[in-house]
Amino acid sequence: MTQTIAPRVRTLVLLILAVAGALLAGAAPASAHAALTGSDPAQGAVVDTAPAQISLTFSEPIAVGDDSVRVLDPKGERVDKGDPAGLSGTTYSVRLLSGLPDGTYTVAYQVVSADSHPVAGAYTFSIGAPSETTVSVSAQGSDDGLVGWLYGFGRYVSYAGFVVLAGGAAFVLACWAPGARVRAVQRLVVSGWLALTAATLGLLLLRGSYTTSGKVGDIFDLELLGDVLQTKTGAALVSRLLLLAAAALFIAVLFGAYARTASAGADGDADGAKKPAEGEGAAEGEGAAEGEGAAEGDGGEPDKRDLTFGLALGGTVVAAGLAASWAMSEHASQGLQPGVAMPVDVVHLLAVAAWLGGLTTLLVALYRGPVETPVGRDAVRRFSRLAFGSVVTLAVTGVYQSWRQLGSWSAFTDTRYGQLLLVKIALVAVMVAVAYLSRRWTHRLAEARISAAEEEKRPAVSARSEETEASEEEEKQPAGTAPAEASDASEASGASEAKKTRAGHDAVRAAQLARQRAATEAARQKRLRDADPNRFGLRRSVLTEAGVAVVLLAVTTVLTQTEPGRTEQEAKAAAATSSSAAEGTGQGSGAVSLTMPFDTGGRNGKGVVSIDLDPARVGDNSLHVYVEGPDGTPVDVPEVKLALTLTATDIGPLPVAPDHVTTGHWSASAVQIPMAGDWKVEVTVRTSDIDQVTVSKNAQIG
Repeated sequence: MTQTIAPRVRTLVLLILAVAGALLAGAAPASAHAALTGSDPAQGAVVDTAPAQISLTFSEPIAVGDDSVRVLDPKGERVDKGDPAGLSGTTYSVRLLSGLPDGTYTVAYQVVSADSHPVAGAYTFSIGAPSETTVSVSAQGSDDGLVGWLYGFGRYVSYAGFVVLAGGAAFVLACWAPGARVRAVQRLVVSGWLALTAATLGLLLLRGSYTTSGKVGDIFDLELLGDVLQTKTGAALVSRLLLLAAAALFIAVLFGAYARTASAGADGDADGAKKPAEGEGAAEGEGAAEGEGAAEGDGGEPDKRDLTFGLALGGTVVAAGLAASWAMSEHASQGLQPGVAMPVDVVHLLAVAAWLGGLTTLLVALYRGPVETPVGRDAVRRFSRLAFGSVVTLAVTGVYQSWRQLGSWSAFTDTRYGQLLLVKIALVAVMVAVAYLSRRWTHRLAEARISAAEEEKRPAVSARSEETEASEEEEKQPAGTAPAEASDASEASGASEAKKTRAGHDAVRAAQLARQRAATEAARQKRLRDADPNRFGLRRSVLTEAGVAVVLLAVTTVLTQTEPGRTEQEAKAAAATSSSAAEGTGQGSGAVSLTMPFDTGGRNGKGVVSIDLDPARVGDNSLHVYVEGPDGTPVDVPEVKLALTLTATDIGPLPVAPDHVTTGHWSASAVQIPMAGDWKVEVTVRTSDIDQVTVSKNAQIG
């Protein structure tokens, strides 16, 4: 049976790791958790004159550095000067060089959001009119390369280490005290501590490069490390390392003094179980055994209870502190109700650790635990109750976190965060279903043990009756006579004594034989245990549950690196608003406003003509024309004519003859735009009988 189990276990574990790796490798880079909600000039806007500065507004506070905001001209040269300055908690600006020529400019930014994730992006605006540019708008962020992948992997390892460390210790204290002296369980919990410590140190080194350049060579830059230590995330990582030192002391006591106490208690129980069988019919012996057990229990149980209570209290404090190191620097620390969200996040992480970490420990105990200390049905039942409480806690805290991070039902399907959350909910449902199967196998295992115990009692009764009959026959024999069998037995006894004497001279050989017998007996008991179909079913269901847990943990790690649905929707709304503003300046659908200077060459031939087209889409539109002199006052001119041309499809020119409304103002209604496109708007202004000029500008209409 064991030969068939091991390959299946290895195959399933490899499949689980492959799926988890695919989730991590296929996950998109960490999105902007602080979304860009506004800018001046707006994205895609066309301004008449060069602005003195660029301002960016985000959905939450950010951290900026010297090169966090860069403005590049059409040739790719920087035209910003000075460091970014904060105008408010969420708005930052950078000054521009004076006298910038017309053309399309690129604004690239890379900052760090308050929830510790890097935010990178770029957009363009134009001065005068759009132009060709050599700058790529889709610039690569610092979290897109190898450093970003390593940082994401480190986050996964840190979560897994915390789950194994906290959940394994909780399983031993709350469910299976003898597990404290099981070497496989000890190695598992210590491995969790080592993984969390190593991952935390790695994240601390990677953090500087992750939020700035993204270069591998900057990982060991001490200056960047010093900057990281001054940030909230750096303080959280250092606090985690200090708490891990306390966790090391906790592990030493758990697998030291507590393991010895649990071992003594287990030995006492075993002795108490054996003595009644050995001393059957000896009432005095039973009374003495009970008296010794009571005296031993009076001296040991209070100490064990005190030690258990101290470890439970101290372990809970340390585990809560470790969980808080995530809550204080990530999603929970920003957004709505951070004062409520952070404690809820701590409870959520502790519930995850108790469930998934305890499940991992149970799996190790079922597959790697010693034969003489098997996991009993009572331990499995206690863990079942612990897991049920954890699932209820996860449901309550998860509902609150979902409401906080999504904000609307549509975010479940319209945002990446919501889609991943749906996957996580489905995985939790699968785990609960598999856990139900595990509970059924536990009941069957308990029933099978009861039946086996009853079967064992029957041979014992028959054996005692045979001994009684043999003793009665011996009493019937005449005194002084001995059967032939007795003499043969005495001769065999003498031979065996001689053999024992010779064996006493070879102590090493005797020890070797004892070890071989013990190993053979352990292997026999292990084969019997593995052949039990109920135990095999329990192990298989727990292994499946643990496999789903590995994938669930990977999805959770990706979730923590994904932009919350509420923020993503706010960013989309801000982009739509920005697009509308851009369209208002001639770059898209919406009201279009165009301003063009003119000079007819004659007397009083200079001025500015402005055109408003509303709503600037296919169908009927309203058009207004305003003419102003050089001093900005409205002036009348003899004639104003317009023509619209869509060069791409060879439509037009379509003439428009506006009616004079008042001084310097002409209008036309029901101006038909046959199709969307980049329309050329030509305006002819005549200032005298012979002086006139035609000026033009392009606008995206429809």
